[in-house]
Amino acid sequence: MQTIGERLEDARKRKGISIREAAEATKIRGDYLQKFEGNQFDLDLSGIYTRGFLRNYALFLKLPAERIIDDFDALGRADTRPHPPSREVYGRMDLSIASAEDRADHAPAAVGDLSPRPGSPLRGHNNLPKPPAIDPALVFKGGIALAGILVLVLIIWIGKALMGGPSSASTETRSRTAAAAERSFILIALDTVRVTVTLDNGSRVLLPATTLERDQRRTLPWLGSTLIQADVGANVQIEADGKRYAIPAGHNGVRLPAPQ
Repeated sequence: MQTIGERLEDARKRKGISIREAAEATKIRGDYLQKFEGNQFDLDLSGIYTRGFLRNYALFLKLPAERIIDDFDALGRADTRPHPPSREVYGRMDLSIASAEDRADHAPAAVGDLSPRPGSPLRGHNNLPKPPAIDPALVFKGGIALAGILVLVLIIWIGKALMGGPSSASTETRSRTAAAAERSFILIALDTVRVTVTLDNGSRVLLPATTLERDQRRTLPWLGSTLIQADVGANVQIEADGKRYAIPAGHNGVRLPAPQ
């Protein structure tokens, strides 16, 4: 019995097309298609996207997609890395990229405590030379100089406050707000599709029902959790933070989480 990869490769060769041509037609990366044909499904993706790409490739090659997916699930490798559970509401999928547990797994290890502990050979031994004695007069002069600097800083700060100058904290807050307002995502039409985009809480319509033609792109502000609906979900993809997401087959909407 042929493997999944052998069936995909034979079907592509029967169509007389290359991996590159198949990638351009399906909008799936060529290295993913090569791995599929080589029975390598350990992509750096969650299982739902691997199945979605595999289903789209099978449909493109005129193969029974559901049978391909059933065989893929039977391998027991539908998802090879931990990821947050998928949450679906009215056919919408949460595209959260990483859970708090994922981020904790990649946190750097804490620096060890080098202080002596009971039983340590360093306990009770101090081979460091004694520091030189400090002249009390120098300490007194240094304290006066430090106090003068603090008074000067306080005078400058009070002067800025009286003149109405913005504090560094408020400036930083406005900078962060402006940076958040500049975040955006891109809708990419793989074929003719009618798309509507709103904030997930329904407070604002970012794009009223609009028809996008094949290969047409539309850049929209990424202001928070966003609902993207399409009459044909397979005909549109979303690009955000340099990553591209496809709406899985059978769904006509997707929820893009608020930018981090």
